[in-house]
Amino acid sequence: MTYCCAIKINEGMVFLSDSRTNAGVDAISTFRKMLIYERPGDRFMVMLSAGNLSISQSVREILQTEAIRDPESGDPITLWNARSMFDVAQVLGAAVRHINHRDGAALRHAGLEFNVSLILGGQIAGEAMRLFMVYSAGNFIEATAETPYFQIGESKYGKPVLDRVLTPDMPLDEAAKCALVSMDSTLKSNLSVGLPLDLVVYPADALQTDRVVCIDQDNPYFMMLNRSWGRRLREVFDSIEDPLWNGGETEVPLKVASARHPPLKKITAANERLI
Repeated sequence: MTYCCAIKINEGMVFLSDSRTNAGVDAISTFRKMLIYERPGDRFMVMLSAGNLSISQSVREILQTEAIRDPESGDPITLWNARSMFDVAQVLGAAVRHINHRDGAALRHAGLEFNVSLILGGQIAGEAMRLFMVYSAGNFIEATAETPYFQIGESKYGKPVLDRVLTPDMPLDEAAKCALVSMDSTLKSNLSVGLPLDLVVYPADALQTDRVVCIDQDNPYFMMLNRSWGRRLREVFDSIEDPLWNGGETEVPLKVASARHPPLKKITAANERLI
C-alpha cells in the first residue's frame, strides 16, 4: 500500500509520498511514487500515485507520449505544451483511460480491479497553482480553499492533523511540517506505509524548486519530529482533566444524559430484562 498527500496554500505547495509497495513477514519492497516535471521559468508539476503498481508504471511511461487533441485546432496537447494545469489533468486522465482500455479486461479476468489513483499539482507560467486528484476512470476533481489538500492510499491515519492544522494562509514551512506529522502518524499505525519518503516543497510562482528531499530512517529532522510529536501529544493528553463520576465536578461537566438523549437501558445477565 502507500500514503501520499499534497497540500496547496497561498505560499505554495507541498508534496509527500512514502515508498513502500509491499509489506509482509518476509517480503518488503519499495518503489518511488513521485515524479517531478520541471522546465524552469515555464512549468513545474508533481505527480503522486497509489494503487496497482503495474498500472501506475504504465501511466508514467505513456504520459509523455500520449496526448489529447485541442478541440479547436486538433493539435496534440502534452505535458510540455499544455497551456493550463487543467489541460495537463486531462492528459493524465486520458492516459489512465488508455491503460484501462488496454489492460483492464485482462486484469479483471485475473480477478484484479483496475485500481489507480493519482495526484497532480503544480503551476504553468501565466496561471495560478492548481491541484487535482485523478480517479481510476480518468475523471478528476480540483482542490479548493475549503479543501486545500488531497490524500491517496492509506489516508485515514494522517487526515486528522491536516483537518485541524491546515489553513490557506499558513507559512509554507509549517505546511511541510504538517504533512510530515501526517505521514508520521500513518507510519505509526500502518505497516504497509514505510520509509524512505520523498518530499517536495514548491514556492508559489517560482516555476522550479530546489527543495527536494529524500527522508530515510537516519534523517535527523524527521527523527526529531517523530519523538517530539509523540511526547507532546502525550503531554497535551495528560493536561486534560479526566471525567469524574458520581456527582464529581469538572470545569466542563460530563453529563450522564440530556433531554434529547436519555441514558442507555441495561440488560441484566440474570433475567435478561430491561432495568
